[in-house]
Amino acid sequence: MPLITAAVVTSFDEPPRPAPIEAPVAAAGQELVDVLAVGIHPATRGTAAGKHYTNTKRPPIVAGIDAVVRRGDDSLAMVMAPESGTLAERIAVDPSTLIPLPQHADPATVAATMNPALSPWVALHARAGFQPGQTLMVIGATGNAGGMAVKVGKLMGASRVIAAGRNQKRLEQLLAEGADDIVTLTEDAEQTAASFAATAADVDVVLDYVWGATTENAIAAIDAARTDHVKVLDWLQMGGMGGTAITLDGHLFRHNALRISGSGFGSVPMGRADLAGLAAAITRGDLVVRPRPVPLADVEAAWAHDDARGERTVIMVA
Repeated sequence: MPLITAAVVTSFDEPPRPAPIEAPVAAAGQELVDVLAVGIHPATRGTAAGKHYTNTKRPPIVAGIDAVVRRGDDSLAMVMAPESGTLAERIAVDPSTLIPLPQHADPATVAATMNPALSPWVALHARAGFQPGQTLMVIGATGNAGGMAVKVGKLMGASRVIAAGRNQKRLEQLLAEGADDIVTLTEDAEQTAASFAATAADVDVVLDYVWGATTENAIAAIDAARTDHVKVLDWLQMGGMGGTAITLDGHLFRHNALRISGSGFGSVPMGRADLAGLAAAITRGDLVVRPRPVPLADVEAAWAHDDARGERTVIMVA
């Protein structure tokens, strides 16, 4: 059986290391593709550490949850494969899940950008049905995915985007990058609640990467300040930087048209997400995370690298 090189996780407590594995064989309905580039995203690290909600397997496993690949006809595509592993020289994929990329797309840039852009893009397209002219608030906007969400919202025609986060310097940068208003999250819950009420009372959609006590405070403040009670407020749970659980009074849902849902792998109809449009936006340069290319041989050291803001480590496989 021929061998290929992959980044293999042998323990959830250790980073993946290059190792030989058996070359994949395409099953019925699959095709073999050559992997070009794989981004090392927080979800990629979380999966390799056994801490991501999509984890279903135990080591040894191949690291990687997505990849830019080259098909047999020489075309480029993006593949999302959170359960099977992508950090190998060749993988077998379901061709129906491939996202076509423009032939001139840069594999490293797409690998760096697609994952953080995918989160808000899919949430707004496929979950919220976001329309031009609506208003958006991003809680946790000072993180990589949250900052990308601000850009995605403006690209999709939001009339107003509110960025909420703790890093004041980064919030001010987001104002320069397109955000219209900011909410500073502080240790003073009353002050923060007042800021939410004053700034986001009638927002249409919230992408919430924080959750926890911050969300409890924000929902209560906005609910009390809302002026159009029958206007739907779509609150999308996107992450849990502030905790994984919240407690809400039931009357909040009766006082206003509050709708809470989540967006992530397995919970949204990807066919409605216009992923080809996202790939085109990245290729045009509308949405870009700067890649930091590293060869597959150096994946173990790359795993511990702390990326600078706006940068993403990308393993170049071919």
